[in-house]
Amino acid sequence: MLLSTSSRVRSRRRLAWLAVIATGVVLALWLVQHDGSREHVLDHNVVRRYAASGSDDFAARKALCDAHDFLLSPSPEKKLYDLILLSTELDWLEIRLNTLGPYVSYFVILESPTTFTGQPKPTLLDDPVHWNRFRNFHQQIIHRIVEDPVNSTRAWDHEDFFRNALLTSTFPTLEGTKAEPKKGDVLLVSDVDELIRPETAVLLNTCEIPRRLTLMSQFFYYSFQWRHIGPPWPHPQATTYMGSMEETLRPNDLRMDILPPSSIFSLPFSSLRRWYDRATLQDAGWHCSSCFATVAEFQTKMSSFSHKSLNTEENRDAGTIVERVRKGEDLFGREGETYEFLERERMDLPGFVEDEWRDKGRFGWLVERTGRDGGFVD
Repeated sequence: MLLSTSSRVRSRRRLAWLAVIATGVVLALWLVQHDGSREHVLDHNVVRRYAASGSDDFAARKALCDAHDFLLSPSPEKKLYDLILLSTELDWLEIRLNTLGPYVSYFVILESPTTFTGQPKPTLLDDPVHWNRFRNFHQQIIHRIVEDPVNSTRAWDHEDFFRNALLTSTFPTLEGTKAEPKKGDVLLVSDVDELIRPETAVLLNTCEIPRRLTLMSQFFYYSFQWRHIGPPWPHPQATTYMGSMEETLRPNDLRMDILPPSSIFSLPFSSLRRWYDRATLQDAGWHCSSCFATVAEFQTKMSSFSHKSLNTEENRDAGTIVERVRKGEDLFGREGETYEFLERERMDLPGFVEDEWRDKGRFGWLVERTGRDGGFVD
């Protein structure tokens, strides 16, 4: 009897060790299958040559992805959805649509009748004048207006809700339409002033991407004349639609690198999965923070800003705003936020902005802000 009990104990121990070893082997195989480097660098010349060649055969697409250390997407017909929240930035929406229109399948644009701080605001694309401004893109725009149900004084809670609503309040309504998402389609999660390069969009449409791809962006302030001194801007993000709402990362979880809801037992695996799914693409876009044509837009931004402590009377003063913009000083007077002045020949401009400024004199406030009026049109 004693021997039998001892044998059972040894047998259970052996099974436990075998389970540990098997788990280790499975984990090792899973990690080995990680798709190359997790830091990728956009090669503008490679993408441009691919686009200029006009070749869309398997070999050309694979060579493009290989050059960027991505796998070729198994679905050449996948769609790219651009998910953005719209507040007041109609000029930026125009720039975005014209820059990415040839590459994006659908622009998912969400508006709310209130700001993140609960203040009422107009829903712009309801206005026929504004809507007609974007008539060339009506077939690509999925526009939704969503009320804010969040009962909280914390502005971030409202922002989190609206960002997730880009998926949860929109995609269920697409079922049965030509815009219905399929597994493998790409979701781009951005602020409207975070603009990926066309070359980046080509990669997203062609290559298989990880579930948490950060598109590192050049960081500008007020205009493309002032470049932030420091690391690149760690947004926007891209992910893949996993075939259902439940399996797809929610936009705010993706942007903030948050774990999806997990039990205490699945938390270690979820954390490991998040690490495994992360990757970056360097020089993937532009972020032009506080790049507005009017002082009024700056003041509106401050009144709706999630950082309430920065919304002060001094910061909202028109004279203060103009001086800080023209001198390249931080909008909120923060220490340690510094910017490099770029001469015209060194500026990195989106093509649409450059063309409109050169040919029609538009968007001058994105190119020149050092004059006495700070480039403001009001």
